[in-house]
Amino acid sequence: MGRKLDPSRKEKRGPGRKARKQRGAEVELARFLPPEAESGRKKLSSHARRRAAKRRLGAAGRTAAGGGPRPEAARAPQRRPGFDDDNAKWLTPAKGKKSISKRTGVELSSDGEVEEGSWEMEEEEGEDGSSEELMDDYGASSSEEEELLPIEKAALKQKADDEDLSEDDSEEDKEAEETSRQKMGQKEKEDTDLQLNLEIDEEFKLPTDEQIEKEKSFDLLLTPPDLHVIHQRIKSNMEVLQDFKVKREEGRTRQEYLALLRRDMAAYYSYSDFLLKMLMDIFPLPELINFLEANEVPRPVTIRTNTLKTRRRDLAQALINRGVNLDPLGKWSKTGLVIYDSSVPIGATPEYLAGHYMLQGASSLLPVMALAPQENERILDMCCAPGGKTSYIAQLMKNTGMILANDSNAERLRSVVGNLHRLGVTNAVVSNCDGRQFPKVHSCLLWDVLGGFDRVLLDAPCSGTGVISKDPAIKTNKDEKDILRCAHLQKELLLSAIDSVNATSETGGYVVYCTCSITVEENEWVVDYALKKRNVRLVATGLDFGKEGFTRFKDRRFHPSLKTTRRFYPHTHNMDGFFIAKLKKFSNSIPKPQKEAANPSTGPETVMEPQPKKKKLEGSKIAQAQKKLQPALKSRQSLKGQRRPLKA
Repeated sequence: MGRKLDPSRKEKRGPGRKARKQRGAEVELARFLPPEAESGRKKLSSHARRRAAKRRLGAAGRTAAGGGPRPEAARAPQRRPGFDDDNAKWLTPAKGKKSISKRTGVELSSDGEVEEGSWEMEEEEGEDGSSEELMDDYGASSSEEEELLPIEKAALKQKADDEDLSEDDSEEDKEAEETSRQKMGQKEKEDTDLQLNLEIDEEFKLPTDEQIEKEKSFDLLLTPPDLHVIHQRIKSNMEVLQDFKVKREEGRTRQEYLALLRRDMAAYYSYSDFLLKMLMDIFPLPELINFLEANEVPRPVTIRTNTLKTRRRDLAQALINRGVNLDPLGKWSKTGLVIYDSSVPIGATPEYLAGHYMLQGASSLLPVMALAPQENERILDMCCAPGGKTSYIAQLMKNTGMILANDSNAERLRSVVGNLHRLGVTNAVVSNCDGRQFPKVHSCLLWDVLGGFDRVLLDAPCSGTGVISKDPAIKTNKDEKDILRCAHLQKELLLSAIDSVNATSETGGYVVYCTCSITVEENEWVVDYALKKRNVRLVATGLDFGKEGFTRFKDRRFHPSLKTTRRFYPHTHNMDGFFIAKLKKFSNSIPKPQKEAANPSTGPETVMEPQPKKKKLEGSKIAQAQKKLQPALKSRQSLKGQRRPLKA
């Protein structure tokens, strides 16, 4: 079995048999030994030098004791025929006759005896025939210089020189410190003078026409601009514009500085001149820089908990166990979670496939919260794709009532159907219809059978200037025609959404209009147009944060109630740019302006709300739609007096 090793008990072991000796011990020992007379004999070996040194040490000790050197005959060894009283001295052990060799070391055999060669007998006779005792293994050579290497000699000389110079250096160091302090004081004064000179001399100056032409020629040659120079020029230009009266260049106007700033920003951030000019009209200059910088950084990934299947606490714990680092979205949301990083793909976890959560931006939760749907209501989501807001509405309604999810793009409805099935939504009906024609085609069905909708959510298509971080192509591919085209479409959709709401609803009669754009033409302008064309008013959105909407922009003046609308920006709220307005319909009648009363038109802005009485509808398309809806009208007569809530 062998002996068991106790790790707590460790025996100390000295140097082995082949351990080297320290040369320094011999040097220190030679200082205490008497000097040896030099002779013309041959150079001794190291062992002979040690033995000679020890003999000298022993002789010096005996002379100091007063015994004097013994005669040679007395010290010479004699043959001992036997032990008697005359040679009784042999009975006493000789001191120092045997010693353990430091060089060879001592090793015991298994029997406890010293192995051969471990003991070393000292020579008793020297050159003069005297016998000496072995006292120590360390000795000194006749001259220390023979032991030292050349490099060691140089080191000793260097030490001696350093000791001599140490005193001189101490005095010089004191003088150097005093001079350095004086120099530092002078440098500080010079630095302050230089800064003042830079402020005076290096004032920002606008580039000349020749420099501007050179930059344009570089652009034509497709050479990349020096972004560092442009960025520095933007900072300097901003400083001048903030204190224009003091720092401006004489003979230069503010418009010239703004034109240069717009051109530099367009080159540095890769925006079109039109879009950058429009953003400069919306934001102050310091805030504009923050907005442009925020668009270069992606927004955090957020998810919405599907409370139809799980709770946020359980979902967070399950995702944390899978290696997801997350936090609650904020105090304003009870279902949102922010994902910082994840070791698994968020869109492919078992929880996602089971419908426990939906990947949805934080700004997309706000319109549904402003809509505040109630249970057992009829709600229209006019532009529903890809289904995030529709599923959130169903979640708040707890799968009661009815949701009509409409979208004009049939291909995008596939994702809507897939998400609704995955999330377990059972109270939604999906339709493919143009939202602008929605009240015309479905007028009879809405009012005669359904009685109109209680609430309508309109997430209108827009230019996307609030989601530039997701789609950087928006920086350059949008112009004024695109903005006006979107604004015209949004006006038509908002009027259709208002016409689809029943003002006499007990719990509803609300319309929420939202876009992912920050332009005034697509937001306040559209809402102000709807206030003039329909019997609606703006109400509070119910959101505790967000910036107020514009009541005046350039030469336009909007209704004062537009302060109740809310704007969200990426640089202030860390979410996509968004606009939300909540309208309350107080009458189903459509107001007629004086001009339209004199010359009535049949445009989309003057859509007549259908009445319970039958009227002849003009127009071939409307007549065809009426023929298709004749079975519904017949069923209405049979169902008159016994209306029942529709089941999903």
